[in-house]
Amino acid sequence: MDLQTRKLNLITYLAQLQDESFFDKIEEYILSKLEKEDHSDSTFSIETLINRIEKSEEDFKNGRFRTQEDLENQSANW
Repeated sequence: MDLQTRKLNLITYLAQLQDESFFDKIEEYILSKLEKEDHSDSTFSIETLINRIEKSEEDFKNGRFRTQEDLENQSANW
């Protein structure tokens, strides 16, 4: 069974669920997963991503960057 079918089956199951305490547990689990994902460094909102790009472009235009050669020279001294 593919993922899309499994999702649809789960939605159908949840729509028919009458046990509120079980539903609460499922909801709590999902919300806890979402909270952990929100704190992930690898996930950016579109606005955050655009701001980071704009800052990077500004830094580059103003000479605030290091070349590959600079980094290699610096790491050779470690």
